[in-house]
Amino acid sequence: MEAQRAELTEINATLRAQVAMLQQENRLLQQKVHFLLKRMFGRSSESLDRRQLELLLGELESLASPLAQPPKDSPPQPPAPRRAPRDRKPQLPPDAPTEEIIIDPEDVQRDPQGYRQIGQDVTEEFDVIPTQYLRRLIIRRKYVSKADRHAPPILAPLPPRLIPGSVATPGLLTDIMLKKYVDHLPLYRQEQILRTRYGVELSRQTMSEWVRTVADWLTPIYAHIREDLQRGGYLQIDETPVRYCRAEGGGSAQGYFWVYHRPGGDVLYEWHTGRGAECLQDMLAAFTGTVQADGYAVYGRYATARNQHELDAGRPAAIALAGCWAHTRRYVVDAVEEAPRFAGWVLNQIQHLYRVEAEARGCRAGPCLRQALRAARSRMVLRRLEKALKLKMVTYLPKSRMGEAIGYALRHWAQLLRYVENGHLEIDNNLVENAIRPTALGKKNWLFIGHPEAGQRSAVIYTLLECCKRRGINPQVYLHDVLTRLPSMTNQQTRSLTPDNWLAARRTKAA
Repeated sequence: MEAQRAELTEINATLRAQVAMLQQENRLLQQKVHFLLKRMFGRSSESLDRRQLELLLGELESLASPLAQPPKDSPPQPPAPRRAPRDRKPQLPPDAPTEEIIIDPEDVQRDPQGYRQIGQDVTEEFDVIPTQYLRRLIIRRKYVSKADRHAPPILAPLPPRLIPGSVATPGLLTDIMLKKYVDHLPLYRQEQILRTRYGVELSRQTMSEWVRTVADWLTPIYAHIREDLQRGGYLQIDETPVRYCRAEGGGSAQGYFWVYHRPGGDVLYEWHTGRGAECLQDMLAAFTGTVQADGYAVYGRYATARNQHELDAGRPAAIALAGCWAHTRRYVVDAVEEAPRFAGWVLNQIQHLYRVEAEARGCRAGPCLRQALRAARSRMVLRRLEKALKLKMVTYLPKSRMGEAIGYALRHWAQLLRYVENGHLEIDNNLVENAIRPTALGKKNWLFIGHPEAGQRSAVIYTLLECCKRRGINPQVYLHDVLTRLPSMTNQQTRSLTPDNWLAARRTKAA
């Protein structure tokens, strides 16, 4: 009887432990489901109002000075009203053509000599002339010599052309490229617009072949941009998924645009059908310096393998990884509802770090001054934050939202500190994420890339257009000029056509 009672007691204890474990797991799953629903259907903005943060702050007296709290009997303060966006006055560029229409009274028109003008009332309005497609005939007349009738006829040579034997001109090709990669109009929509609005028959297959040819012509310029980035010593990297059609077997698969960016410099897109460490080899094999990225494990694996290879060869480590505080903050934002007090305090500390960066930008600080500001003001915040994260780590389950946020920050803490040690580095990876936006908007329209090889062609064109955007260059002017000059240039001469060199040459010519 005693043995049976002991056995039942043991079974009961086991079942109780299992129930507790299942309840805990169910609670974590409910939190994750709630988080996913909020991410999918909630507000897209992840920023919190300052007053909301103050309500979420917890008292961490052992870690930092107490935060000011309002009296308990004070009424809650309403949120600050949002400033209405200013309605900008419509403006045309100063060099826009102007058409004047003079309207005189009918009495003056009948007897202009009987009236004297004393002033005028001017009404301004904007108009647009729709796109006009024209047929250009290049006529080369043949001649024979009157003195030597046996000499062969002479004919002026045809100017160099991007696509020999084609009706495509730099202007038409530029228009197609900008509509596809800047205005995000797929080729099939361009085909429909050309037919229904302008009566132009131009198939998407023909335009697709033209896109391939243009990308081939622009590839040498793309290679120069790659070389310049590889010599820069600092790169921000991110990747974004894009669907593509399989060349064999049908169906679609996931590909990726890998984006490399140097703050204040150029942007480069690379296309890969995977997301492994081998995708970094083409770009980073000739690179030495700092790579700033999110916490994706591939970057760490590649840096470790590359540095070990350099050390084995008797050379210093080649790559140092820098972390991204924007990604760290997102993990904490996701955990606000689970741990409002501590998450609010952490967000407040991160906000202090960004205030230092804003002050450095406000005074246009160079790398040395920015590093000094960070050493004086950001280091103390980081030490306080690290201590708090280590103390609170044991109070949250590793798979909870707050546990994941703390784990992410502490795993990458050395990388998150690197920006304080180097004034050239940014606090986060937001600049390269901004460079990804054109592809994010585009794939909502064209949905997928039609062939694996077409991905790199798009990467070449996106690279040049985004570099133009970074320098305030009109992409229509740039592409038209480059596509006009390329057929008569060698690969060595194409370095002058990178957006940076092209803009410098234009400014020198204008001066």
